Amino acid sequence: MTEYFIPSGAGEAELTEKRSRFLGHVRPAETEDEARAFIAEMKKKYYDARHNCWCYLIRGGPERYSDDGEPQGSAGIPMLEVFRREGVTNAVCVVTRYFGGVLLGTGGLLRAYTQSAKDALDAAGVSVVRRWLEASVPCPYAMLERLKTETAAFGGSVAGLDYGAEVTLRVLLPEERAEDFCARVFDLSAGKIAVPITGESLCPAPVEKRG
Repeated sequence: MTEYFIPSGAGEAELTEKRSRFLGHVRPAETEDEARAFIAEMKKKYYDARHNCWCYLIRGGPERYSDDGEPQGSAGIPMLEVFRREGVTNAVCVVTRYFGGVLLGTGGLLRAYTQSAKDALDAAGVSVVRRWLEASVPCPYAMLERLKTETAAFGGSVAGLDYGAEVTLRVLLPEERAEDFCARVFDLSAGKIAVPITGESLCPAPVEKRG
């Protein structure tokens, strides 16, 4: 089964190093055109900055980066390495630097751009794209938090909650764990809750912060 990781959404972070300000921005991007459009947007927004360094990785497509005037190898590649290490694709990152008047040296720049990209990715969060089985879990309110915990324990994700006389969790479950999850809920509820599988989908779902 194929699965891959992408940013969950937009992420932003700010870092100050020896009076230089580094503004990190991460976005999901499924195509090179999307990535380049976002880079252009950031360059226009931060037109007065000294540097707008960037990188992007497209699943099954290109990886690109730019130091945008910083010393070679001190910005774009370190940023790209953040996403490689995290196993994240379909992502674009721009780190804007407002120069503070103090030279950081190549090592200082490498650390600052790496940290800015990592902080922005952490702010965005990471989702796994894979095939999920969808299930509908009716339960009393008293069991809600327990079932959320059980869903996470089986590698699943709560996709939604419907409130009424009782609450119904709409959950996404890994195919290989769905049967065990259903059995677990049946046991926890002393046979009162049967979990129907309502469909399947290929979609992203947030994952717990890794490492």
